[in-house]
Amino acid sequence: MQRRDFLRFALLTPLATTLPVLAEEAAAKPAFEPTPDGKPRRFELGRQQFLLDGAPFQIRSGEMHPARIPNDYWRHRIHMAKAMGLNTIAICLMWNYFESEPGVFDFTTENRDFVRFLKLCQEEGMWVYLRPGPYVCAEWDLGGLPAYLLRDPSIRVRTKDDARYMQAVQRYMDAIGPKIAPLMAKNGGPILMVQIENEYASFGHDAQYLLRLRTMWQAHGVDGPFSIADGLGQLQNAGTYVPGAALGLDGDTDFAAAQLIAGDAPVWMSEGYPGWLTHWGDLTFQHGNYLPTLRKLMEEGRSFNMYMVHGGTNFGFTAGANARNDYANFEPVITSYDYGAPINERGDPTRDYHAFRKTIAAHLPHPPAELPPPVPLAHFSPLIAQPYASIWDNLPLPSRMVKKPDPNEMLFAQNQGMVVYRKTLLNGGMLNMEGLRDYGTIFSDGKYLDYVSRVNKPGLHVKNYVDIPPPANGAGTVVDVLVDSFGHVGYGQAMYDFKGIVGAVTLDGEELHGWQAHSLPLDDAYIAGLPPMRADSPSRLRPGMFFKAVFTLDKVGDCYIDMSDWDKGYVWINGHLLGRYWRIGPQQRLFCPGPWLWRGRNEVLVFDMHKVMPTAIRCSDHLA
Repeated sequence: MQRRDFLRFALLTPLATTLPVLAEEAAAKPAFEPTPDGKPRRFELGRQQFLLDGAPFQIRSGEMHPARIPNDYWRHRIHMAKAMGLNTIAICLMWNYFESEPGVFDFTTENRDFVRFLKLCQEEGMWVYLRPGPYVCAEWDLGGLPAYLLRDPSIRVRTKDDARYMQAVQRYMDAIGPKIAPLMAKNGGPILMVQIENEYASFGHDAQYLLRLRTMWQAHGVDGPFSIADGLGQLQNAGTYVPGAALGLDGDTDFAAAQLIAGDAPVWMSEGYPGWLTHWGDLTFQHGNYLPTLRKLMEEGRSFNMYMVHGGTNFGFTAGANARNDYANFEPVITSYDYGAPINERGDPTRDYHAFRKTIAAHLPHPPAELPPPVPLAHFSPLIAQPYASIWDNLPLPSRMVKKPDPNEMLFAQNQGMVVYRKTLLNGGMLNMEGLRDYGTIFSDGKYLDYVSRVNKPGLHVKNYVDIPPPANGAGTVVDVLVDSFGHVGYGQAMYDFKGIVGAVTLDGEELHGWQAHSLPLDDAYIAGLPPMRADSPSRLRPGMFFKAVFTLDKVGDCYIDMSDWDKGYVWINGHLLGRYWRIGPQQRLFCPGPWLWRGRNEVLVFDMHKVMPTAIRCSDHLA
């Protein structure tokens, strides 16, 4: 995370001296740029420049991720990038989005048909810079690595020296390699270049690992050209440049220094930041000032990738987190991945979009494409969501009896969601839970006592203990700890970010053993099977409640679900999990895509960890 903070501000520094070859490249531009028309093309790494069919070629790329965009809007977002003057779309493929369990792949449901996305890029006349991982970062859960890897606590990721990890990588490549190879430019497809892993120098220093990955791609007919992407300082220190690959700088602008590493291979800006990511508890949504950098890149004819041109949304449980290498300063990413990008979360052009479009157009021999029509909006009147079901009436059985409350991944093979740890105590005292990840509510005989949060932000108290009152009778007191998890850390050394409770739980300093644990994955099957709460349920006023509301629409369109009156939890619309909300903000509104709404009756389901009374839900047109 420290490196990324540095890169964010590095963009405000002047670009390095332009190399002579770039001036030649700018002068040699054809009147019209070639587009992916289905004919085989020869994309090469020339002498310090990219070549397409032998002619100099400037990559003007904008990044967007199919997994973060409703598939009904894929073409619209691609066209928006094209209309800004870009000629390339960069995409990350998130391994864990495709492989939920070892060997269980899904390339068709929701937003997973990345082949269709690539073909839409081609239909829109846009080239592709492919970033298939296996690790991508991208503020995605575990950086795209499947969390099932954490079920073996001894595994080491992002290394060629752990056969278990490399076998999993091989399985992933075997699944997607045959889908990628036919879409390479040499085969008439839109893919110009493939990135090898991502920002590896910020994690390791074994260049042989990257070479091994390149060989594995080549075995599937994905034979490049290849690029790497990293910070210049990290690359210099780790020595992980792959000979013969394009050298992509993430944020850094000292192209001359990078050229000393790359030799004659092209150097380009593989990530330039028009905005920035936002964490829960930040004071406001993050933005950037990319226009001076973009002007300089265009003047010098530099190739670049804008991260992000359109961020989209971390639907469901997909948002990742950041932390220091010692796992401290844990910061989960909000549900919105708007990123301050020039195309905002719901696909509208921002002020930056128009400024960027004007800047790029000034250097093109032809005007950019026209903007597509905006996506329609929908509105509904304020709703009052009523209590519907209690999590305490729906604890899955059988429970698991464990000596100590181990992580979700090992107890239940559960990657996200919640877990209830329960134990009967014969005495009161200070219950200490230093290893609780990431947020827990604690109850004594059904009475809410307090919360414990791994996140340290304004509006939250900082402690990892709760005082348990003495039992009212000789039978003891039943203590419940409901633990909710955020996404796994996806950057740096803190890649073994187990969820649940990962350390000893003590009462007045004595470790407690013998826990009952219930898995609450909040998956589709669990949500679909929730029965309505009975009027006489003893849990009707106990925090840990589901709420439901219904509204009708005459016409469908996009909207934001305003959760400002709520505390912390999740929202489903017609069975689609929009994502997380939290009172600490800055996000209070969740993006709801029009294709997930219906004409007529629509249903909102909310799970809140603290609310017990009917609460208002409102509709808005904007994130903020």
